[in-house]
Amino acid sequence: MKNDRHLKDFLRPLNVAVIALAAMLVACSGNDPGGRTYGGAGSADSNKPELVKVPKEQASHIQIVTVEPTSFPRVLRLTGTVAYNSFQTTPVITQVSGPVSRIIVSPGQQMKKGQPMLYVSSPDYSQLRANYLKARDAHSLAHKNYLRAQDLYAHHAIAERDLQAAESAEIQAQADLQAAEQSLKILGIPRPDTLIENPTSPEVPLLAPIAGEAVERLCSPGQVIQAGQTQCFTISNMSTVWVLANVYENQLAYVHVGDQVSIKTDAYPEGFPGRITFMGAALDPTSRTLQARIDTRNPAGKLKKDMYVTATVAAGTIENALLVPDAAVLRDAENEPFVYVAAGDDQFTRRPVKLGTSTQGKTQVVSGLNAGDRVAGDGSLFLQFAGSQ
Repeated sequence: MKNDRHLKDFLRPLNVAVIALAAMLVACSGNDPGGRTYGGAGSADSNKPELVKVPKEQASHIQIVTVEPTSFPRVLRLTGTVAYNSFQTTPVITQVSGPVSRIIVSPGQQMKKGQPMLYVSSPDYSQLRANYLKARDAHSLAHKNYLRAQDLYAHHAIAERDLQAAESAEIQAQADLQAAEQSLKILGIPRPDTLIENPTSPEVPLLAPIAGEAVERLCSPGQVIQAGQTQCFTISNMSTVWVLANVYENQLAYVHVGDQVSIKTDAYPEGFPGRITFMGAALDPTSRTLQARIDTRNPAGKLKKDMYVTATVAAGTIENALLVPDAAVLRDAENEPFVYVAAGDDQFTRRPVKLGTSTQGKTQVVSGLNAGDRVAGDGSLFLQFAGSQ
């Protein structure tokens, strides 16, 4: 019993110290035992809208705009890239096999239809040239035999059967000659009869199939190319190009084939007029956008393939839109938009908003404001600075 009494006497000061320490922690936390809050982040005052008060002499320099419903043009800005006009672009594919002996065209050069672009030393060409020369000679001989048979038959020197055989031989020789000529024309020899004048040339030209600019060269001298497979050049008529723009799902109802479009790029101050000529049948599963094709003229070839552009579409009118000046819209540290609304004499409250389209110095507010609200326009930056002090 005596030992228990000594133990209690020893623990009594420790219990007092623990109770005192707990009281100090409660006081520092700002809460009483009943759970009431005394200021701090959890206070009711922190949930009140932020008020900014400015002196009267400074408030006179802040523009106050009353928000009223009005009609507002709906303007959509679509991002896109420049592409070749596929209807006026073609790959140049060789029709013969063999090594490239000469290239006479550089990228950027303007081509005429039928103009030589390169020359190929081709064994295929040599064989077709030999076939043509043989067919030409055989046809010449068959034609002479047929004329002779006609003369002999007229003088009753041969039978009609011999005349018919000579005529048949002449027709077959003519068919072989035409086939040989057509084979050479496909290879790019428009006049096979010139082979008689220049019989030693082993080269065959690759001709431009359309007029336009040689935008790509895809072969090199000495490269062995394969007939019907190797693409040597790309030719495109750059007087017109396509802009492939991305249309989001919430914009589809306002974008239509035939809409006029203004195209802008960071490379030039001027715009390029265009027109929507096609809209895709399915959305891209990754970006959830629909591709729209815009035809536009390309003066002086300024628009280059894969250049980033912005296509602006006038998409009707928004009725009863709430508008504020562009200067009224500010951004917080999280880049969220807000405005300052007049809350009394020289007082303003900060209010978050959701924005719509913007044009001609006005921005549509989709939510966060009501008709009749008085919003700070020019000078709102001063209010943001004052509120941060």
